[in-house]
Amino acid sequence: MVAAGAALADEVGIARLTMGLLAERVGVRTPSLYKHVAGQDDLNRRIAALALNEAADAVGSAVQGYAGRDALGASARAFRAFVLEHPGRYAATIGVEPTGPDDPMAAAGQRLLGAFTAVLRGYEVAESDVNHALRLLRSLCHGFATLQSAGGFQWSTDVDESFEWLIRFADRGLRAM
Repeated sequence: MVAAGAALADEVGIARLTMGLLAERVGVRTPSLYKHVAGQDDLNRRIAALALNEAADAVGSAVQGYAGRDALGASARAFRAFVLEHPGRYAATIGVEPTGPDDPMAAAGQRLLGAFTAVLRGYEVAESDVNHALRLLRSLCHGFATLQSAGGFQWSTDVDESFEWLIRFADRGLRAM
């Protein structure tokens, strides 16, 4: 049920995803969904956990065997591709906090952070600056990908070229630390 909800969220957007729309999509009556999820909030949280795990898989796989700028580029491209391919499920992750350490979102979020932390090992980032560097990478990648997904780059410059510029910029900044 969660996978169907995630696919539907990618089509219509997480804000427009409803239990009724999902029930219609999977060919059941809305009350039948409550056998699988507790309600709309539970569905959205499960979609968010799924998205974080999928993004962690994508980024983690992309950086295997790479270090430094190559790992940075691979992770950034994988993250961007995930957001562009799955805009609804990724949007479900924004602003949702884990309810506690046992929340599946907490583990999934840590997996994604772990993949980006592995990228930082290729740079001389002081342990005290790792969280700042992670926030930098998240801001750059998230901002670019969500703006692109929303059609926010309407001028003629090639978007892929701009993204490669962003990677070079981040690499230079991390190397200068």
